[in-house]
Amino acid sequence: MITFVIGGNKSGKSDHAMGLLERCPGPRLFLATGKARDMAFRSQIAAHRQRRDPALPVVEVGRDLPQALLEAKGQYKAVLVDSLDFWLFVCSQDGREDEPVRALLDLLSNWEDTTRLVLVSCEIGFSPLPASREARRFMKSLGRLNQAVAALSDEAFLVAAGLPLALKKADHGRIQAD
Repeated sequence: MITFVIGGNKSGKSDHAMGLLERCPGPRLFLATGKARDMAFRSQIAAHRQRRDPALPVVEVGRDLPQALLEAKGQYKAVLVDSLDFWLFVCSQDGREDEPVRALLDLLSNWEDTTRLVLVSCEIGFSPLPASREARRFMKSLGRLNQAVAALSDEAFLVAAGLPLALKKADHGRIQAD
């Protein structure tokens, strides 16, 4: 089953996703896409680490998220990826995000129920239109990725102010949209 958790920056989406992961039987894996490039982001990552179970294995991935998911599939009962927006940012740095995005979406479209997958991403569409062409291009790319992931997910949650709102629910094998 694939669960998609989306929300704004500091909305509580990562905490909600972690709660979903913790309710899954083990073994579990956390795939982190963010790498600290400044002190503020280092502090944010450190705060996330303090809230996590120290026994939870964490693997930092860069562009290789699809490969890391392939390796985790079947080895773990549940995998959390936090977050797709940072992963897409890393992929877009060299202007070649199409190939890894296509690989990720292909993998998700063939995901089997043996491993529960929880994917986190920022909902960028609530923000003002960016002034720079590069930022607008990234915004469009992330919006397309989020829509594609939501379509492939069995369930989806929008988190705002720490409160999850079910956008799409899996119900005994049938998918329902609220």
